[in-house]
Amino acid sequence: MEQNSKRKTYNGIKNNKERTKKRLLNSVGTVLKEKGYTGLTATNIAKKAGVDRKLISLYFESTDQLIETYIRSKDYWLNDNLKNTEDLTTHIQNDSKTILKDILLKQLDNFRNNEEMQKAITWQISEKSDIMSQITREREKLSSLFFKIIDEEFDENEVDTRATISLIVSGIYYLVLHSKHTESTVCDVELDDKGFERIEKAIIKIIDWMYERTL
Repeated sequence: MEQNSKRKTYNGIKNNKERTKKRLLNSVGTVLKEKGYTGLTATNIAKKAGVDRKLISLYFESTDQLIETYIRSKDYWLNDNLKNTEDLTTHIQNDSKTILKDILLKQLDNFRNNEEMQKAITWQISEKSDIMSQITREREKLSSLFFKIIDEEFDENEVDTRATISLIVSGIYYLVLHSKHTESTVCDVELDDKGFERIEKAIIKIIDWMYERTL
């Protein structure tokens, strides 16, 4: 009986810890949406979670670590869809063109519908941040893996794959942020659902052009 009681107490403490961590992580997203990156303070996050701010240090070591953990969980390039590099490598080797199209189109869709990451990317490009710098370096590790695999297909070719894809990725960020904050067209393209369908078709055509140059 005593052993069962101790086990129940331990499980209760463990479950409570996990619930509190989840509340803190969710609160990062809420504060980010409501107040932007400048509002990501220990006081604001703890208040939104309804817990003592000391629990941030207890469970995450620091507020920065809590914020980084949250953003990593939401970042398209670092979440479960792409972090299995072994599977990704196999797929790229089999059909890199299809995989590249799929990754970029999903990034566009994900970013359009992820308000927290829109705020995070705005933070990344607006001011120097150790948190976002570290996350960006992790993204670059993944992109380096991809480019190393497809380099053979574009060896001694006139297409600069890294520069071309960087324009697509940065274009996705800009167009989505523009659509959320500015009521105007970009290059005469309305940034509504139909407009983004045009952007998707353009991305596909650019990737097709890249691979046609290897023939």
